[in-house]
Amino acid sequence: MNADLIIVGAGMVGSALALALQEQGLEILLIDGGPLSVKPFDHSAPFEPRVSALSVASQRVLTRLGVWAGIAARRACAYGEMQVWDGSGTGQIHFSAASVHAEVLGHIVENRVVQDALLERLHDSAVGLLANARLERLRRSGDGWLLSLSDGRELRAPLIVAADGANSSVRRLAGCATREWDYLHHAIVTSVRCAKPHQATAWQRFTDDGPLAFLPLAGPADEHWCSIVWSVTPSEAERLMALDEAAFCRALGFAFEHRLGEVLHTDKRLCIPLRQRHAKRYVEDGLVLVGDAAHSIHPLAGQGVNLGFLDVAVLAEVLLHALQRGERLGDEKVLSRYERRRMPHNLAMMAAMEGFERLFQADPLPLRWLRNAGLNWVDELPEAKALFVRQALGLSGDLPELARA
Repeated sequence: MNADLIIVGAGMVGSALALALQEQGLEILLIDGGPLSVKPFDHSAPFEPRVSALSVASQRVLTRLGVWAGIAARRACAYGEMQVWDGSGTGQIHFSAASVHAEVLGHIVENRVVQDALLERLHDSAVGLLANARLERLRRSGDGWLLSLSDGRELRAPLIVAADGANSSVRRLAGCATREWDYLHHAIVTSVRCAKPHQATAWQRFTDDGPLAFLPLAGPADEHWCSIVWSVTPSEAERLMALDEAAFCRALGFAFEHRLGEVLHTDKRLCIPLRQRHAKRYVEDGLVLVGDAAHSIHPLAGQGVNLGFLDVAVLAEVLLHALQRGERLGDEKVLSRYERRRMPHNLAMMAAMEGFERLFQADPLPLRWLRNAGLNWVDELPEAKALFVRQALGLSGDLPELARA
């Protein structure tokens, strides 16, 4: 089976890229190891444990792709405020969308909701979908690539996009080098019901073990549900995962200083080891990495998928311009334009997240004093806070066309 472009991985990033390129006259094949089916959405179903904090830039991209309406029809929670404080001191800071005349800071959306809305659009598109397709081998063939699947099928294309996540098979089979390290922390994620409403606010407390986030889920009808991301040491994660529901709720409420009252209920918990990973190169001739296949960061601010959607928007723009010029899409010189635009931005975000994580894990008293004084100082500087808010909105720097208003 031949195509002009094969995207490996039909997750949020890979699916968005396929939709961004669908009207360019290309034969696009999107393959995934999963079923690629869309189930009718049940509004009474429990929340999925994995969520994303979609920025305004990501919302714009998804709107331009015709996907946002499907997300909104399912389930999404807008938030306009953010409260951050140091659990080991007195430092705190408050961010507000209103401070930059924005309606929201972003939306907390279950990953499954985003995925289904994307797949719904893909099933109505001209993109070729190949489900249950597990990549086994990858090798160069002429001026392109030959992909061998586990069921014996073979696919050929001059350009392959790796959108198959942090443990990318394409990246591994192609021999792309990465820099990576273990945070020596695990993230416990689940959905919880609290006694007090979340007030459309994202809450984050920095504890001695790691950051703890309560992200608003349900909308005005019931504002008591939050998604939590609790970063702790592996031994503490093992202890917390072994607790029964009542004991876990008590431990969680105590760690959160009961800002939203008692934690009344928790859904099934997941425990995820945290690693940071960054590819040394995003591209080579006929091959490009996007999303978590290129970079995965600490979930401190929920920025991972937002970086991925901006990857998509820039890559689609680069490929469209190359088509208009009659250039070969798989040419490394063409693909390097994407790398030059995205790598500095992604590295800057990764460095910022790493800096925050290290600062709030620091024990020496001078550093504790510095971070508390710094939080309180910035909280009194509207201009400085506005810069942080614009970063959270995803509207600063080199914005691709899909992310513009």
